Amino acid sequence: MKKLVLSLLFISGAAFAQDMNIAKGNFDFLKDQKEINVEFDYSHFTMMKEKKSEAQYVEERTAELNTKIKGNGDAWKKRWTSSPELIWSPKFLELANVVLAKKKKDLNFQEGLNTPYTLIVETVWLYPGWDAGIMKQPAKVSTNLKFVETANKSNVLLEITSEEAPGDQWGNNYSNESRLGEGYAKTAKSLSQMILKKAYK
Repeated sequence: MKKLVLSLLFISGAAFAQDMNIAKGNFDFLKDQKEINVEFDYSHFTMMKEKKSEAQYVEERTAELNTKIKGNGDAWKKRWTSSPELIWSPKFLELANVVLAKKKKDLNFQEGLNTPYTLIVETVWLYPGWDAGIMKQPAKVSTNLKFVETANKSNVLLEITSEEAPGDQWGNNYSNESRLGEGYAKTAKSLSQMILKKAYK
């Protein structure tokens, strides 16, 4: 029985591979930069295997939770609405900068900067995963990462596609929003590692 439980834990907690590809451009312009402005675009992503719109997902999830316990769905909806600003974007920025700082690089990512270049983090698809205690499945976050000229955002210098970055934490994490936040953290970590490899070669 113990072996079966351990096997289930291993299978359910297995990491899903993140797929990052350079769709356009190169990293040359980043080497001499100290700061990069960041903008997050959450305007048109889909969700779940069915590729539902965010509006559809929120409506269905709110109704489901309200059916179980009155008011819980409305409370969840507030948490979900605030998640991009309070969890997802901060997680991305934090991990992107931590990875670079540990390698003694001066490059720093922040929102609201007036810099020559801007990174647009465009969310494409989200899967919140689930946690049932002994078994769980990580969240997955797919994004397009576009480095553009701040003064001319149609000029894309570098575009990277990041598919199904896994979001999970050690132990149990019953918050869909928090698991997705870890997916954004993983995306940022992988991006900074790619920058270290490509821009500072």
